[in-house]
Amino acid sequence: MAEMTINKKRPVNLDLTTIRLPLSAKVSILHRVSGAGLFICLPLLLWLFGASLTSADSFAVLQSVAASLPVKVILAGLIWAYAHHFCAGIRFLLLDLHVGIEKEAAAKSSAAVFAVSIPLTLALWWGILL
Repeated sequence: MAEMTINKKRPVNLDLTTIRLPLSAKVSILHRVSGAGLFICLPLLLWLFGASLTSADSFAVLQSVAASLPVKVILAGLIWAYAHHFCAGIRFLLLDLHVGIEKEAAAKSSAAVFAVSIPLTLALWWGILL
């Protein structure tokens, strides 16, 4: 049999806490996580939307439930997930068109995703509160 050669110079890092991912990798991971979270929460959100349209009483009940702090935190997280997924999706569409695929441009566009999605989340949250 032919002897297999093993490259002994490959780094082996099994400690996941020491791996430093670039910002573009973090944007990619958060894009997947936010998409999965939105997909999982979609039936609940549709049910809540339908229940809010059923009657004025059910709307008042849902409005009082939404006034509690845990629900506000969950709603803020869902708004951020939507804003981040939207902004990162546009970034990935541009990358698919080979726009900004250089290392520096990709780093700037991934920073732009956070620079846009966080204020967009605040703006949408402020619009909900008004």
